[in-house]
Amino acid sequence: MKQFLMTVAGVFVGLVLFLVGVPFLLIVMAASAARPAPVPAHTVLQLDLRGGLSDQDSQNPFAALSGGGGQSVMSIVETMRRAETDDKVEAVLVRLPEGGMAPASADELRLAFKHFRAVGKKPIFAHSQGLYPSGLVTSTYMLGSAASEFWMQPDSSLQAVGASSEEMFFKRFFDKYGVKADYEQRYEYKNAVNPYLYSDYTPAHRESTLSWMGSVYTTALTTAAQDRKVDPAALIKTIEAGPYSAEEAKAKGLIDRVGQVKEAQDAMLARAGKGAKLMDFDDYVSRSKRPPIKTGPTIAVVQAEGAIMTGSGDGGSPFGGDSTIYSDQVAKALYDAIEDKDVKAIVFRVSSPGGSDTASEQILAAVKAAKKANKPVVVSMGTYAASGGYWISSGASAIVAEPTTLTGSIGVFGGKFALGEALGRFGVDVKQVHVGSDYSGAFGTGQEFTPDQRARFAAWMDRIYAGFVHRVAEGRKLPEARVREIAKGRVWTGVQAKQLGLVDELGGFYEAVEKAKSLAGIKGEVKLKKIGASNSPFEALEKVLGVSETSMRTLAASAWLLGDPRSQSIMDEMAKARLRSTPSGASVLADTPVH
Repeated sequence: MKQFLMTVAGVFVGLVLFLVGVPFLLIVMAASAARPAPVPAHTVLQLDLRGGLSDQDSQNPFAALSGGGGQSVMSIVETMRRAETDDKVEAVLVRLPEGGMAPASADELRLAFKHFRAVGKKPIFAHSQGLYPSGLVTSTYMLGSAASEFWMQPDSSLQAVGASSEEMFFKRFFDKYGVKADYEQRYEYKNAVNPYLYSDYTPAHRESTLSWMGSVYTTALTTAAQDRKVDPAALIKTIEAGPYSAEEAKAKGLIDRVGQVKEAQDAMLARAGKGAKLMDFDDYVSRSKRPPIKTGPTIAVVQAEGAIMTGSGDGGSPFGGDSTIYSDQVAKALYDAIEDKDVKAIVFRVSSPGGSDTASEQILAAVKAAKKANKPVVVSMGTYAASGGYWISSGASAIVAEPTTLTGSIGVFGGKFALGEALGRFGVDVKQVHVGSDYSGAFGTGQEFTPDQRARFAAWMDRIYAGFVHRVAEGRKLPEARVREIAKGRVWTGVQAKQLGLVDELGGFYEAVEKAKSLAGIKGEVKLKKIGASNSPFEALEKVLGVSETSMRTLAASAWLLGDPRSQSIMDEMAKARLRSTPSGASVLADTPVH
């Protein structure tokens, strides 16, 4: 009886949630799906980069409702390609962040800006309210320099004088309170856990950090100098002599104009012609008309952003905005691309700092299967493709990275925190019992590894590291001895990685598409098809509520039959949207054919 009452109560709660929550969510979906007003004849797009960027769109259909559905580099790049051939779009005004941005994101957007100006023959103005020493601000300066005109607000400050990185080291703190950080690293450059093991940079940690930072800094300012058509050494010398006010920066040729954002907007509107209107970038995405999908050779696009984990991601909240690479999802997307007869090649977009070696191996196996099926796989690296992110990339037919993508980190670390002594100081005793091998209790938190446990754990780390090196050597066609020299957990930029043979070409997403076309022997136009698209809102709710998608659709239809006018209109819109949708969960990534 108790179980029966609990079941009835659960059903009742579920019905209340459906009757109240689902209509609300359907209203939100219908409002977003309603046919928008057309784009005005003379439009200036305004792209605001001050809110932060992810590399790729969230795979979560409800991320926007929880604040996790912001702009992505990929969506901006794709939209810029559409806008450059749209006769209604006259220009773009970009609002730059005041601090730094991910260097590889700046690289990718710069390529999009240059392509927009070259192909569309349309101007881009960049406006800054100041550039301040927060993060890698030289990358923000580089992006502003790629615009037709670089504006700054009066009396703001240009402080892109260098780059710095700061670490907090906890060793003395841990010693004081009895915390033992018990970790193994392969090898000296695998410094993710160094803040727990030491009180200062080790020589290898300092060397690696200064190396990639120096590469990012030099690349950003050299590129900015090229775009501003000045001598790189002279620009670097001038930049480092700062900071400057906006007026001083203009006098020294570091920017083009000084003015409020309203003045920059008015200047762009005047240049665009009589009756020109400003439109937010997001509004343009929803209001611009997509060209018809053309048949022909198809390149699949599979995206992966975040930490790499095993599993499929089922059971999590559909309202979270965090990005995670689930090995089941990504591997399935790659196998789906293999089975799709129209797909001739795959572009695999990776932006990941690493994660599970087991999950990484599952994804790498799918990459190798695609190659075996005569479908070239070209990896396009985003912000970073390090550790596990490089593991899943290593077997690709070709790797394309941005000059400042952080990649490599061919290494492994693992271990635990032993908290027994620390907890004992507060009267908490941690005791352990076990059966079988002594290694069964190796990861208990009460004490450090025993000598036998450490020996077994170290052997496990050695096996993972050796396997990683072997996979890189095999995939990159390098001698294992050479890979061991450049591995050791060291992080490289794209520029450095290309010199070492870890990367084939420097460029962004569309350069990777061109490489895929070349490897597949495709000439002319191709269609890009995103495989492994996000779940529908119904599917996402099914996962968290445990109710089938069919039941949810039936419930919505019931509300329609009961005469709820809101639900009726929503169901009508959903029916129209279903007719417009693409088959098999795939979506069109590029709105114009790629040449």
